Amino acid sequence: MLRHEFQPGRLVAGSALTVAAVIYAGDAGGAWDTPWFVMIPVVVGGLCLAGAVGSLTGLVRRRRRRADGTA
Repeated sequence: MLRHEFQPGRLVAGSALTVAAVIYAGDAGGAWDTPWFVMIPVVVGGLCLAGAVGSLTGLVRRRRRRADGTA
């Protein structure tokens, strides 16, 4: 199996969408009652946070690459 670099932005996005799926599944299964508008901030907030984490990760990797002397 090929190794790949860790991408924390994708981890955050996947976690946010998993939380949204659990909320939706719990509502659909009758475990609890969730208003429809709760999903919007969960999904949008998770994707915005994932974008911020991905940008920060790219900045850190670029800076570390520049400090090591490799282009």
